[in-house]
Amino acid sequence: MSATAEQQVALSSADDIALADKLRAGHQQIISELRKLIIGQDDVIEQVLVSLFAGGNCLIIGVPGLAKTLLVHTIARVLDLNYSRIQFTPDLMPSDITGTDIIQDDPASGQRRMVFTPGPVFANIVLADEINRTPPKTQSAMLEAMQEHRVTVQGKTYELREPFFVFATQNPIELEGTYPLPEAQLDRFMFQITIEYLTEDQEIEVVRSTTSLQNPKFSHAVTGDDIVEFQRIVRRVPVSEPVI
Repeated sequence: MSATAEQQVALSSADDIALADKLRAGHQQIISELRKLIIGQDDVIEQVLVSLFAGGNCLIIGVPGLAKTLLVHTIARVLDLNYSRIQFTPDLMPSDITGTDIIQDDPASGQRRMVFTPGPVFANIVLADEINRTPPKTQSAMLEAMQEHRVTVQGKTYELREPFFVFATQNPIELEGTYPLPEAQLDRFMFQITIEYLTEDQEIEVVRSTTSLQNPKFSHAVTGDDIVEFQRIVRRVPVSEPVI
């Protein structure tokens, strides 16, 4: 190996180490900020952050009232990312998710033209609330977005802005009027995370905090661009042959 090549390898290694240190510090910073609003659920938070750093999507299962929506929304606030919540219902249509072309008048030419109006999937963090309450046809509208991070409408493809994550929720006890997720849909999720009830002490702390004025200010030490860089360094971590 030439001296120049060795210098490039050394610089690359130094950059990777510095980025890994930044990831470690960013991980602790995110947890610290989440703790301003989220009580308990240590394992859930850890799995969600692993999914974020690895560039995956999460299916979160839990009964109502366990802060599923609050957790996802708070993560978006901590990272200062665009957040969108889609309430999945039996009458939801694919275009309600992806967006659609609408006819608009062009003031310059006086003619009508088709203009694409983006749907709620065009966000950095998308919460698909109760995703199993909509038929498979509508669920399939999320497949391309979750896998390729793009949307195709009327034969035209639109790229989604990075970073892009989908967090979907399910209620395990309310099964009437629901549709089981197809295997292709489940395959798009890196983790299926189950949220359990908090301990008694944590429940008391939740009551104490939610019955008082609460308006935490979050610092954005980690940004969306940082998350994209973290995902790249995760992909460069060496894996031994036995693990493979």
